[in-house]
This record gives sequence, structure tokens and C-alpha cells, in this order.
Amino acid sequence: MALFQPNNPVLNEKTFREAALKSTDNSMTVKGTANKTAFLLALVICAAVYSWGVLAREGNIMPFLLIGGIGGFVLAIIISFKKEWAPYLSPAYALAEGLFLGVISALVANFYNGIVMQAVGLTLCTAIAMLVLYKTGVLRATAKFRAIVYTATAGIAVFYLIALVLRLFSIDIPFLHQGGTVGIIFSLVVVAIAALNLILNFDMIEQGTAQGMPKYFEWYAAFGLLVVLVWLYLEILQLLLKLNRR
Repeated sequence: MALFQPNNPVLNEKTFREAALKSTDNSMTVKGTANKTAFLLALVICAAVYSWGVLAREGNIMPFLLIGGIGGFVLAIIISFKKEWAPYLSPAYALAEGLFLGVISALVANFYNGIVMQAVGLTLCTAIAMLVLYKTGVLRATAKFRAIVYTATAGIAVFYLIALVLRLFSIDIPFLHQGGTVGIIFSLVVVAIAALNLILNFDMIEQGTAQGMPKYFEWYAAFGLLVVLVWLYLEILQLLLKLNRR
């Protein structure tokens, strides 16, 4: 995912500086970004409900994994490099991620009743808590804070990539999916890093509004938030799985 690059191309200072040169009177606002984020989340939920229902009736998950997983990844890459396309591709990305999350959530729900709603609730509460911490000034996106979060995020991405390559050779990293103490601590750390990425997103949206970024950046910023929220949800779901396995 684009989120996992060290300089976070979804939302970073260079991105906003470049866009400011093209800004017009029709500039982005916090309210506009919030509305578009809500719209994208609604698309995710609708697509997830649909794929969950189809899976329950037919049991065929491959189309949703391919369209949702691979399609979402490709769209995320394109949006990261073609920011002005965000108004057109972000809804497609939201639908793709919804299809993917619906299948994953349905599979997990078959083994642990109620775990999906717990993960959704914890994701929502975490996002609200991060917003409150940001707005009250408890957590601020200082240069040092950004460096730490970017480095940690990149480290997690590299670790997951190594785990994926090892998996191709039938080598598993035990604590990555098992419910031992080390595995739970690892998941807690990853959830914390994902949550801290929200602080960076909130800050960059605020900066973009103050600097008069063009209107399409509302979609781009909403896309960036959705990327982090999807990641956060999956990591919380993974953590709950580990806890249930204990």
C-alpha cells in the first residue's frame, strides 16, 4: 500500500507544496474533506455488506479477493501518483476495499461470533480518540513525531514484505498470526503505529486547508484517511483474533 512508503506519498508536506502552486479560489476545506471521507466510508460499508452477503449465499471468495485486494492496491498506487484523479478513483478504491473487507470479515465471523463488530467499534473509537488528542494538542505532528511514525510505518511494511516472501517458501513467522504473548505485543505495537498515522493525516489536512490546496485535494485527503482506517481495522481484527485464540 502507498501508505507504507517512508515519505508517505498519500499525505506529506511536499505533496501539499506542489499542489499549492496550482491552487485556485475553489480551495479545499476541512468540512469538505470530512464529507468526502464519510461518503467513501459509506461506499466501503455498502460494498462490504454486499460481498459478505454473496459469500454467505455462494461461498466463492476469489473474485472479491482479486478485485478488492489487487484492484484496491493498484488504484491506491495510481491515486498516489495522479492526485488530480482522486475525485474519480477514490470511490472505486473504496468499493474495492469494501469488497475485500466484507469477505475477510465474513470469514473471521464464522469462527468468532461478534468479533467483526468489536473490530469496527474499536476502529471507530480509536479514530475518535486520535482526533480528540490532536484537536486538544496532546499529540502534535512535529518534525520528530513525523520522522518516528514514518520510520516505524516503513519498518512494519518491510517486515510484512519479508513475511510474505517467506510464506511463499512455506516459512511462517510464528508470532505474526499466533496468539502468544509476543504476537499480541507485536499487534498492539502495529495498531498503535497505525493510529498515530491518523495524527499525521489530521495535521496535513489542516495544513492543506490553511495553504489553500485545490478542491480535488479533499478527495485525495479523504482517500489518505481511508487507507489508514482500513489498515487500522485489519490490524485490530488481527489483534482480536490472537486474543480469542488464547
